[in-house]
Amino acid sequence: MFNFHLVRRFSLWSMKKDPDLEAALHRNRRWVVNNQIKNIIMRCPDQVASVKYLQKKFKTLDLQGKALNWLKKYPCCFEVYLENDEYYCGMTKRMMFLTQEEESVKDMQEPLYADRLAKLLMMTRDRRLNVMKLNELRRNFGFPDDYLLRIVPKYPQIFRVVNHTGRRSSMEIELTAWNPDLAISAIEKMAKKDGREPCFPCSLLPTWVKSLERFEDFNSTPYISPYSGFDGLVEGSKEMDKRTVGLVHELLSLTLWKKASIFKLGHFSRELCLPEKLNVFLLKHPGIFYVSNRYQIYTVLLREAYNGSELIEKDPLLVVKEKFGELMQEGLHEYNRRHYLLNLEKKRNRGMIMPKPEKRRNQSDETSEQDKEGGDLGGIFDPEERKRFYKALYIGSSSKPCLGFLLINPHLARLFLLSWLCCHYRLSTTRSYITLELQKMHAAFFAMPTIRRLAKF
Repeated sequence: MFNFHLVRRFSLWSMKKDPDLEAALHRNRRWVVNNQIKNIIMRCPDQVASVKYLQKKFKTLDLQGKALNWLKKYPCCFEVYLENDEYYCGMTKRMMFLTQEEESVKDMQEPLYADRLAKLLMMTRDRRLNVMKLNELRRNFGFPDDYLLRIVPKYPQIFRVVNHTGRRSSMEIELTAWNPDLAISAIEKMAKKDGREPCFPCSLLPTWVKSLERFEDFNSTPYISPYSGFDGLVEGSKEMDKRTVGLVHELLSLTLWKKASIFKLGHFSRELCLPEKLNVFLLKHPGIFYVSNRYQIYTVLLREAYNGSELIEKDPLLVVKEKFGELMQEGLHEYNRRHYLLNLEKKRNRGMIMPKPEKRRNQSDETSEQDKEGGDLGGIFDPEERKRFYKALYIGSSSKPCLGFLLINPHLARLFLLSWLCCHYRLSTTRSYITLELQKMHAAFFAMPTIRRLAKF
């Protein structure tokens, strides 16, 4: 067991990190949570939910703290109001507009979702998929939460829901008709468009010499479509590996973000004939896939779909989701700014806010004046005063300072270091609290019995 985990950990970290693709894998947890809150509110009557009800749902969202505080952080997304001594939450007009836009995009793309679901079923061994397994990846493919009621019944000539045991966990979606027009992969479409034989594109730098050689050797064999059958393919053979790479490539091409969790893909190992150690298999093809374990979640990303950290082609539904993220960030910025000003006002009322420092130009002028006249810091910038300061630190002709007294009083040690820096580097400041600290330090330093004795005062 130890060796297995060691090999697994080493293999996952063996791929060179790509900063751009790592940035593309950035997951905004706040966006995920607020999207789920939005879905909960949408299912409530009149699209209004009590904060108490949302507080109960916080456990399922893996959140701690008060739901009321969370909702108030996003005033551009959620409206919180008090009615009959109870807080309720709804969505703002801008949020409602984005929700309606999202629903309209889903309505327009229903035929596309049906084709996408059919293509998934066409890649499986038995032309069927477990509903509970598919639910884990439905948002990756853009399917609505109610796709079983919204899409499947509208296409009875393509899909059928079966349940041979009667248990909810055994419900499956079955493909009833094969459509040859859909049995064309993204690689084959690209090759047909360019007028060449289908092959995988490589997104590696020329410096990856060994990886490029392995990729060229792998790509030299004929391409095998993921929509072809498994007849004649032996597990572990080059042909089977070629089909598996094509299958994962096609799966990622069908997703919105062109990426997916390796753990969730592994749930379909039986239906899609995926290898047991899928992460190790994908690491053998760095020119096609990028594997990362950011957030301790192993994720595979399609290299060719990104230009730097940005998707080359964005799904219309993804564009709407990005607008929602921008609205959320706008509300969070407004909340943080309001609280910053509120805290600033409280500190100002308590007298904790000191005058702001003047411009650097004025500070440099004051520095020259203090060097000449000693300034307002009790003379510690005066040359004669510095002689007294260093005389107290050095005993006779010794070049080592006597700092044992600093161990007695840590607070005085801090003040001593501050004063030494100011004297040695001729630092100056107009902050009043620094001035007071230096004045106190100067008096306390020369008032100590040890210092008085060393300086022969």
